[in-house]
Amino acid sequence: MRALLQRVTSASVTVAGERVGEIGAGLLILVCAMPQDTEATAEALAQKIAKLRLFKDDEGRMNLSLAQTGGAALVVSQFTLAADTSRGTRPGFSYAAKPDAARALYEHFVRRVQDLGIETQTGSFGADMSVALVNDGPVTIWLDTEAP
Repeated sequence: MRALLQRVTSASVTVAGERVGEIGAGLLILVCAMPQDTEATAEALAQKIAKLRLFKDDEGRMNLSLAQTGGAALVVSQFTLAADTSRGTRPGFSYAAKPDAARALYEHFVRRVQDLGIETQTGSFGADMSVALVNDGPVTIWLDTEAP
């Protein structure tokens, strides 16, 4: 799975003019399932994200995790994280999981994040969404479960 994490002071998702998800301080998590991913992959990614020390401690150092700060997560599906830009100028998306498998893995990932005690909001899988955020830092981290 691939994820792009953005530390935020606030973030929201709107679909067809209706706000479907909103958080205060925490992480905006854009997530993409890949064809080789499994529920175990989703669980490992959720664990990693919950424990990453991306938040400032009392001394101003990034030393605290999302779980430690009580921050929230806004999880948004984003198949474009699987873009193949190696040929030409139009990206291909064949590296993304098929929609049914991707939805199941996305939903499993969201449940695992919630099971870790993190307040979680979501976008709407497969919808045309507008995402608004106030990036804090900015801190933006790319995670790929296939990367070393």
